[in-house]
Amino acid sequence: MSTTVAAATNDRAPATPTRSVEPLADVERRVLWLSTAMIHHANRVRPNRSGIKVGGHQASCASLVTIMTSLWFDQLRPDDRVSVKPHAAPVLHAINYLLGRLDQKYLTTLREFGGLQSYPSREKDPDPVDYSTGSVGIGATAPIWGAVARRYVNTVTGQIASGRQYSLVGDAELDEGAVWEAIMDPSIAELGEIVWIVDLNRQSLDRVVPSIAAGRLEAMFAAAGWQVIVVTFGRLLRQLFARPGGTALRTRLLEMSNPEYQRLLRCSPETLRIRLPGTGADAGAIAGLIADLDDATLASAISNLGGHDLEALRAAYAQIDDTRPTVIIAYTVKGYGLPSQGHPQNHSSLLTVEQFQRLAADLDANPEKPWDRFEPDSPAGRLCAATAARLHRSLPDPVAPPKAPTDIGRTPKGISTTQAALGRVLLDLTRDAPQVARRIVTISPDVSSSTNLAGWLNKVGVWSPTERPDWFADDPETIMHWREKPTGQHVELGIAEVNLVGLMSELGATWSRWGHALFPIGVLYDPFVERALEPWSFGIYAGGQSILVGTPSGVSLAPEGGAHQSIKTPSIGIEQPGCVSYEPAFAIEVEWTVLESISRLGRPDGSSSYVRLSTRPVDQSLAAVPSDPAARERRRRQVLAGAYTLRSVKHPDVQLVGMGAMITEALEAADRLTESGVHAEVVCVTSASRLFEAIQARRGLCNAPTWVLDQVFPAARSAPMVTVLDGHPHTLAFLGTVNQVPSVALGATRFGQSGDLDDVYRYQGIDTDSIVRAALDVIA
Repeated sequence: MSTTVAAATNDRAPATPTRSVEPLADVERRVLWLSTAMIHHANRVRPNRSGIKVGGHQASCASLVTIMTSLWFDQLRPDDRVSVKPHAAPVLHAINYLLGRLDQKYLTTLREFGGLQSYPSREKDPDPVDYSTGSVGIGATAPIWGAVARRYVNTVTGQIASGRQYSLVGDAELDEGAVWEAIMDPSIAELGEIVWIVDLNRQSLDRVVPSIAAGRLEAMFAAAGWQVIVVTFGRLLRQLFARPGGTALRTRLLEMSNPEYQRLLRCSPETLRIRLPGTGADAGAIAGLIADLDDATLASAISNLGGHDLEALRAAYAQIDDTRPTVIIAYTVKGYGLPSQGHPQNHSSLLTVEQFQRLAADLDANPEKPWDRFEPDSPAGRLCAATAARLHRSLPDPVAPPKAPTDIGRTPKGISTTQAALGRVLLDLTRDAPQVARRIVTISPDVSSSTNLAGWLNKVGVWSPTERPDWFADDPETIMHWREKPTGQHVELGIAEVNLVGLMSELGATWSRWGHALFPIGVLYDPFVERALEPWSFGIYAGGQSILVGTPSGVSLAPEGGAHQSIKTPSIGIEQPGCVSYEPAFAIEVEWTVLESISRLGRPDGSSSYVRLSTRPVDQSLAAVPSDPAARERRRRQVLAGAYTLRSVKHPDVQLVGMGAMITEALEAADRLTESGVHAEVVCVTSASRLFEAIQARRGLCNAPTWVLDQVFPAARSAPMVTVLDGHPHTLAFLGTVNQVPSVALGATRFGQSGDLDDVYRYQGIDTDSIVRAALDVIA
């Protein structure tokens, strides 16, 4: 239990509480019972048709019961939000049940289809959940980004909410590196509404952690500018420390290793009297102190840690400094109050039926009627009613977001890149649709200039909790101006992609939390989308709607070599639920797809988007954008539906289907084939995910429009097909099934190489020669 006292500590007697803790203690016991009973019912009572273990985490729940009881029934206010560690989901449901927020019928449905989810879910659970958790580290940091999102909404709409943002974190979760990326971000030190409570039970899934290094954790939080409060011991132990030999006992407990302490939790009182004093110089003093204790008191004392002491926790909350983030490190025992208390393998263990019966007796519960609430006129019943009234929230009245235009009306000329087009679209919106532009928040990990956001950033400024001087404002050679202020619309997070998508997800959830939609657009190098994918996917699962822009993408970033060349990312948009993917070939398509993506944000039926852009310069005249308004609108609709015919042939011998940067090679190959007497049609794919949905819908497997298939891939003009893209070929390989034609899929399948464009394309087999050869082969 080694620790240092390098932080504000709270292992002394707390101030006299203003409210009795007895009703709170009654609620604490009932929450422990209900959370344990839910898991017991799911595993021991409910029929199991498949024979697969249902699971649940009774010990992980038990270690957090006191903390959550004290927080909900003694501290929270309506505007506060709490992220609950994943394995404590049954505790949250038990609390919601006692507060009248969850119908009793759901208590028997834990991990059942349509019932209570394995981990807290905003979208799928029937009771209130502030933050979805379940992916390690993401739920812990979500309230940090929720705090930023709330502040940002306030700057756009006026004051709509305040309150603290709590994270209830298991100590093992602090092993996740993304947690420290968030904690160490410089701007976070100014967010005083953030409060973390670390459940320091010193156990992981498989074992007791030999040294949890609590002192190091304290120092790391403090170095990041956080207030640190340590709740080490409970009331009984603090009373013992005041007796002769108490100082020696305190020192002994603090200095012993975690496994040694955990073993004491499993000892009989007789063994405790032998082992607890140890062999040091103070062993006699400790033995003398505990000699006067009866067996029950001694057994209670050894597990009497601060995280299970309601008064100690209340005193800790009273110390919170709301001018900076706070972490409360609360020492706990995993499985506290259960027969499995402190067992090194209790993480996923379940109480036996006999143990469950004994627990019922210990907690004065009825195993035959496990879901009883308190009598309304009992002290605990009155506390539940008062808490429910105090924490009542009115659902926000949603404010319809401003509508994005569908077409700004310009036709790009000359040579340009799709990456550069993104910045121009954002600037166009500030002039043509300022109400839409005001809701846009761009986020990037230290790549604003290299992803062509400098003009946008100069226009709207950089977000910061407080205004800061721009010391280079008067430097004529400084092109990008870094004006930091609370009304800025760009957030720079350093090189931390997980932070980026975490913030995107919370900015994209403000429409459901507070009724006001924001339009978050995250921009990062496309190869690093994979690094950010899992937390971004989890954010979509949790209801966050955002636009992720991967740029520059593909092996077209030829001189940068394999480290900066993305291969697998194009298929992400097909595979990611709740997301539409786009890979524009021309600047006008960037405009249309970005505007369409914005229009789907902040809505109950909305979705996220993934846009893959390139730094390859392309002649924009190749897009052949129709000048007739009706024809232009038809092209726009096809772009958004997934594809359009760029070069039509009445009776094609072969169809060349290109996507993104590869459309240039597709057109060049078509010219060469035509010179050889082969009639080649060219189709430009803009969204593989839209086309895949259309094919699935045509087969009755989903509900999506299918008209684009009839317009771009009509059966009457079907021909053998060659698909090509700047990424893995399987992304478009399914298109041959539209009309059951022979097809060849070209793309990048090997780690990249540095070189010029021609060399790298040739190396990957996606150059013009490769397309021509594939076309001749497929029609042969």
